Amino acid sequence: MNERYQSLRGNTMRSTTTVMDGAAHRVLRNTYMLLSATLAFSALTAGVSAALRLPHPGILITLVGYFGLLFAITKYRNSGVGVGLLFALTGFMGYTLGPVISHYLHLPNGTQVVMMALGGTAAIFLGLSAYALTTKRDLSFMGGFLFVGVLVAFLAGLAAVFFSIPALSLTVSAVFVLLMSGMILYETNNIVRGGETNYVMATLSLFVSIFNLFTSLLHLLGFASKE
Repeated sequence: MNERYQSLRGNTMRSTTTVMDGAAHRVLRNTYMLLSATLAFSALTAGVSAALRLPHPGILITLVGYFGLLFAITKYRNSGVGVGLLFALTGFMGYTLGPVISHYLHLPNGTQVVMMALGGTAAIFLGLSAYALTTKRDLSFMGGFLFVGVLVAFLAGLAAVFFSIPALSLTVSAVFVLLMSGMILYETNNIVRGGETNYVMATLSLFVSIFNLFTSLLHLLGFASKE
């Protein structure tokens, strides 16, 4: 009877502990390597775009380019073409970010605002990633809530742009900070538990989360610096 109790207790403890197998380790390693490369490439294109003072392509071209490349990456996620398309997407997003950064850098305390947004993004990502890698909790329950939240916030963001509603835009940025933080937790935990087995899609999810987290913090900090 005691042996049976010990066996059941052992099985219960294993079921509540996050243990990465070899496949999950490979996905996590490849994801972080590709994420580092895409972040560096995006930062490079953003820097070039800002230095040359290239114009922003506009909301319509940005949406078409983003969703078009997103669809293509999803289609070719299991081949080398998917990796190339991922770099195309991250480079394009870096280009669209360049004019935004240039705008903030020309504001009073603009350099401080940009650096604070970068530091805040890095701190949030590292902290949440560490938690997701070590927690025993299964965070898959967050998926549905995050999907609906991002969709609603995205539509609200479009409304704020097209109807020029600053208060709504700030609210959306604050909500996006929370949602993107949740996405980092969810995606990293999903990799650890073997739910995400494609490192291209995992990298895409984390990159988009980091990008949106940074731009949202930049918007909030930029507004706060004007007060």
